[in-house]
Amino acid sequence: MSAPHPRPTPAPSLYAHALGLDAAPDSPPPPGGHPLPATARPPYGGTVRPPYREARATVTRLLLGALDGRDPVRAATATERALVATGIREHLVFPSAAALDPGDPDTARALARSLVRDGTTVHGVVAGLGLLVRLGAAEDVPYLRVLGRLEDVFRYAVEALDPLDRPAAALLWLTHYAPKAPRGLVEAVAARDSAAVREQLLGLAPGDRRMGPDHARRVAEATGLPDLLRRAPDDVPLLGQALRLLARTVTQGDHGVEILAYDDATALYAALADRAHLLPPDPGHQARLLTLAQELHSGASHLLDWPPGRRETVLGQFLDAVRPPGTTGRRADWIRRTARHLRGAARTPAPGLRIEVAVADPAGAEAVETRFLVDGRPILPAAFPQGRGDTPEELVDSGSLRPGPTPRPMRLGVTSCAEACCGALYATVRREGRHVVWSDWRRPGRLPEPPAYRFDADAYDAEVARAERDHDWTWPSRRTGRLIAAGLRDRPDLLTRWGLRRGWISTYFRDPDTTVVTFTEPLPDGVGDRERFFEWHLPDDGTPPPERAAEALRRMAEEDPRTFPRRP
Repeated sequence: MSAPHPRPTPAPSLYAHALGLDAAPDSPPPPGGHPLPATARPPYGGTVRPPYREARATVTRLLLGALDGRDPVRAATATERALVATGIREHLVFPSAAALDPGDPDTARALARSLVRDGTTVHGVVAGLGLLVRLGAAEDVPYLRVLGRLEDVFRYAVEALDPLDRPAAALLWLTHYAPKAPRGLVEAVAARDSAAVREQLLGLAPGDRRMGPDHARRVAEATGLPDLLRRAPDDVPLLGQALRLLARTVTQGDHGVEILAYDDATALYAALADRAHLLPPDPGHQARLLTLAQELHSGASHLLDWPPGRRETVLGQFLDAVRPPGTTGRRADWIRRTARHLRGAARTPAPGLRIEVAVADPAGAEAVETRFLVDGRPILPAAFPQGRGDTPEELVDSGSLRPGPTPRPMRLGVTSCAEACCGALYATVRREGRHVVWSDWRRPGRLPEPPAYRFDADAYDAEVARAERDHDWTWPSRRTGRLIAAGLRDRPDLLTRWGLRRGWISTYFRDPDTTVVTFTEPLPDGVGDRERFFEWHLPDDGTPPPERAAEALRRMAEEDPRTFPRRP
């Protein structure tokens, strides 16, 4: 009599696998997470994977089909098996599940929980995590925290945790994504040791450009920064570090403005504002206070969920704590100019359209951007949070904001990479009788459509003309560039007589005291590149910008610009 064929041992669920890994489950996992069991991912071999859109559609169809079943456990098992069989990678399974809009949320939630708690493969668990982004509840948090200890799963657990438990999600993120965060900080937060958290926080360097805005936000979330400040109201070193972190969080990141994703942003703003007078008046603190005030006035921080009147109070507290610098230089000039502008704007909020130019702290490398306030409220962060406003040279000086005889698109903002990469924000501008209208918005993503804005035409034209004349935000080399560009718009023959076309005229981030004039020379067809590119560098030599620009225009009229020096 032959022995019965042995049955294979069922693969453990990934949750059970993760739960059994650590004797101390509250300790943080290793960076990158614990390895998955061998059975968690099928061998792909030579499987031909479908194109992106087809893959997303296939996952969506399988998940919707699973919602027809009455038994969520059986539906989850069948769905997991079907997802594995498609050969589609989990990085496409997750967004498809997260974007699903089920007709019956309770049925979808039951399916998601069965996949998360009993799934034996990355495909099944990741599909469940994607569904829980919309459907998760407090009871799911322990499972998500445990699954976040596994490699190739933690990134999806973080996204599912974000709507439910921000500090837990932030701690997972710092554990796995931020090798620059000291391991000691992660361990101190996990141990809930406030003294150790403070010590580790003071050792961070938020001014380091390698610490992105997303990193700064996660540090603030994981450490419960507003509570730390409330428990130590006179801790000036901690206050200064909190100021650095929040100022880093409000800067533009690669994926948008992080401050809008920070649930405790208003609490941290308020805690800092109440103690801002305690900060030493050094230029760094003063510049960061103004950075935060500028964002409260015309940036994304204006859009946070502020109680009535609280934003204005916090803005005033920041400005009250700013003292005139006793030094000279570009940063000191920026502090004086920005403080003067914000104090004036706070006294006289403008109805209708207001065009603002936001210049960042010169100690950083952020762009100069054009912002638009309608009845005092900024519109770009809500309409285009993943990008920033175009420069005033591109928008204001070029005449793009002025409506022509026919409706036309105008670009108001662009992502930090490039329009060709991640897109831009466009609106159609047109004149309708006594009004100027912005409508028919075009941008990447699926955010709600912005409203159409109608402006009184006379007031609109006056505001655009004011912005075109405004040089108060500039510094000498930047103003020189604006004046040269204006001269070339009035006299295009200064370049066309040499067979050249005007290009970009401004200053570089890393060399703000040099005006850069660019122009191109078209080449005949079949000669490699279609045009030759030239740069002319004009370092600031102390000459007043109008004289400097006039001399540059005179020289272009008399000499071939192709002979001008790129570098002095």
